[in-house]
Amino acid sequence: MTDPARPDDRSAAVITVSTRASAGVYADRSGPIIVEALRSAGFVVDQPVVVPDGEPVADALRRAVDAGYAVIITNGGTGLNPNDHTPEMTRRVLDREAPELAAAIARYGVDHGVPTAVLSRATAGTAGSSLVVNLPGSSGGARDGMAVLLPLLDHAISQIRGGDH
Repeated sequence: MTDPARPDDRSAAVITVSTRASAGVYADRSGPIIVEALRSAGFVVDQPVVVPDGEPVADALRRAVDAGYAVIITNGGTGLNPNDHTPEMTRRVLDREAPELAAAIARYGVDHGVPTAVLSRATAGTAGSSLVVNLPGSSGGARDGMAVLLPLLDHAISQIRGGDH
């Protein structure tokens, strides 16, 4: 992640959580989907930072919050696998949770033919002046998550940064 020149309401960071992708076993496929969706909506965003699950997730989130990104999206590490710790690491960084945002993303998946979307343990909320959202690591989950998020981002950012309703 490169620090933006100044905090900007259209800045975003994407953090891919995958122990195997971070080790070079395979390429990150869902992070680039999120980056492209954000760019197409007018956000300034670098390529995803890829980190292994666990404490590196909290470290990457803290760096992104400190850099002042308006939106920080993680992908991966939200399932039931014993090695999935993204929600726990995210909660260490959040000031306030937005549970209905994470629920809406799971509900969208179910409504679009993915019953396993309800198994997500993803979280969302605010950290400093940033919106932080966990998305699944699958390409389909990344697309579904962005379908829910994109129409909400401008309003959420405005609210987090003190805007009126």
